[in-house]
Amino acid sequence: MATIELNEANFDATIANNDTVFIDFWAPWCAPCRAFAPIFEKVAAAHPEVVFAKLNTEEQQGIAAALQIQSIPTLMIFRQQVALFSQPGMVPAAGLEDLVAKAAELDMEQVHKAVAEQRASQSEAA
Repeated sequence: MATIELNEANFDATIANNDTVFIDFWAPWCAPCRAFAPIFEKVAAAHPEVVFAKLNTEEQQGIAAALQIQSIPTLMIFRQQVALFSQPGMVPAAGLEDLVAKAAELDMEQVHKAVAEQRASQSEAA
């Protein structure tokens, strides 16, 4: 599957309607972003079961700000609507392949339980 371009119109639906979404936050003027793009595209082509998306931070500043993207490129991984991973900087192909495998292996029942416990403790503290 080719990568998709995210924007305000499709961001929420993409996260909500897909099990696993890898997002590359980038900008056209960013040399490391341009260097990472072919790596991201190659791994995307090898994993049609995963949605690979790109978000241009120049055009989608609101989303980038809401997700606290402070440098680019940044890679984020969502699985079952939970942000599992966020890391600025380029990721080599082998590292990206490893992240695809690790995201697939996660016990999401445990992740959802941990998220619920964290939210409950935050509510108690407030």
